[in-house]
Amino acid sequence: MNIEELLGPIESFLQCETPAAWLDKAKHAEHLPTLLLDHLMCELKAAQTAMLLIRKYAVNKDSSTALMQWFKPYEDFVYRKQGEMSELSRFSYLSKDIVADENLPYGQDLVDKMVLLIKEELHHFYQVLEIMQARDIPYHNIRAGRYAKGMIKHVRTYEPAALVDKLVIGAYIEARSCERFAKLAPLLDDDLHKFYVSLLRSEARHYQDYLNLAEKIAGQDISDRIKLFGEVEAQLINDADEDFKFHSGVPMS
Repeated sequence: MNIEELLGPIESFLQCETPAAWLDKAKHAEHLPTLLLDHLMCELKAAQTAMLLIRKYAVNKDSSTALMQWFKPYEDFVYRKQGEMSELSRFSYLSKDIVADENLPYGQDLVDKMVLLIKEELHHFYQVLEIMQARDIPYHNIRAGRYAKGMIKHVRTYEPAALVDKLVIGAYIEARSCERFAKLAPLLDDDLHKFYVSLLRSEARHYQDYLNLAEKIAGQDISDRIKLFGEVEAQLINDADEDFKFHSGVPMS
């Protein structure tokens, strides 16, 4: 499958494309440190989100503890500034198998898809960190943008509707990431171009996995929820945004 075929379903799923004004800002070298730093955090947050979904909805206490231990070196490095970058590559594997709750009909599917997503997102996190190190871009804490929060506030408060909504949001975040990687890649230097293109296939699969899980767990038509979150996501992308991030809206002049 070529890039055009891969992006076709994603472009149909999203209700708008990335505004030219965002790309115009993102392509300038002075904004690259901000972009890479936020991309780094997005990879970790994506992995954390998948981990929290597994812990909340699919596994027992032992498996939950194993997941937390898997993340500890990454969270120590990012939030507590403990450990060395070179050590992180040693923690790309789980210490034990994650066992789904056998009473949940969707449990194993959720575990399988989310564990694969976590492995890939943590690998991408390390790749971005390597790029930052090679370009002498220091790591520092940054505040989260409004993008994910703007969608999460629309999540329903009862189950399994809340889980379905969270999965739909995950599909939109992954789809937007894939779309932006594809649009941004040709505007950057060769190394970053190749890197962002290399991420497209996994991001496209993550979007589809989230959407398939949402439809499976709902057990009914969810086109109204997909439409709602698509409208919210598109508004966040098209509205003026004073904060420049990987998923931010139109930059304010």
